[in-house]
Amino acid sequence: MLIGRAKKEDRTFYAEFCGEVAKCLEGLPYEEIKYAGEEYALSELEILPPSEPSKIVAVGLNYSEHARELKETLIGSPVLFLKPPTAVIAHRQTIVYPAASRRVDYEAEMAVVIRKKCKDVPAERAKEVIFGYTALNDVTARDLQKSDGQWTRAKSFDTFCPFGPYIDTDFDPRNKSVRSFLNGRIKQAGNTEDMLFKVADLISFISACMTLLPGDVIATGTPAGIGPMQKGDVIEIQIEGLERLRNKLV
Repeated sequence: MLIGRAKKEDRTFYAEFCGEVAKCLEGLPYEEIKYAGEEYALSELEILPPSEPSKIVAVGLNYSEHARELKETLIGSPVLFLKPPTAVIAHRQTIVYPAASRRVDYEAEMAVVIRKKCKDVPAERAKEVIFGYTALNDVTARDLQKSDGQWTRAKSFDTFCPFGPYIDTDFDPRNKSVRSFLNGRIKQAGNTEDMLFKVADLISFISACMTLLPGDVIATGTPAGIGPMQKGDVIEIQIEGLERLRNKLV
C-alpha cells in the first residue's frame, strides 16, 4: 500500500495512492486506515511530503565505502544527527542552493517512517513500530560540514530534506539497490545489504536515546559516490522497489 499526503485547493489530507488515483483517508493513517470516500485524479492534486515528522533522525557513515570517501573513521556504533522538519520538501519541489555554501551534495538514502510513539524498542520488535519506507535525499552543504567541524548547519538548510513521494507499507528493505541519478546519469549504486547497521538495530539504538513519534523519519545512510550539484540540476533518488524521488536545484 502506498500512503502519502496531498493538497487540493485549501484541503490537505492523507491518501492511498493507486496508480493515477488518490483515495482520501480520514485523519492520520498510522493506527488504522479509514477511507473518507472521496477520490481524486493525481493531476488534480499537489503531492506533499508523505508524513509530517517531528524530527528526521539521520545515520552517518552507515556504508563503509562512503566513510572512506569522506576520510572519516568508523567508531563501531551508529553516528546520529538530526535534520529539522523545516528542511522537508516533497517530490518535485525545488531544493534551494544557500548563499552560505559553495558546494551542495546529494546523498541517496532509504528512509524508515515510524508508526507509533515508542521508546527503548528491542531490535526483535522493531517491525512493530515501522509504518513503511520511502526514498530520501540527505542534501548536504559539504564545504560547511568540513569547515564547521560538526554537521548541523550543513544538513539543516530549508529544502535540504526531500523525501517521498509515498510511503510503501509493504516494502521489504533487504537486498535493495540504493541509487542516485544526476541529470539522468547514475552517480551512486549501493545496496542495503552493505549497511553496517540494519534497520532493526538502528531503531533500537535510536529509541534508546530518544522517543520516536508517528511520522518521524529515520534516514539510514548513503553509499559511496556522493558529489556536488549545480543550479539547474535534477537529482533523482531510486530505492529498488520504491517510487523514485525527483527534485531540481535552484
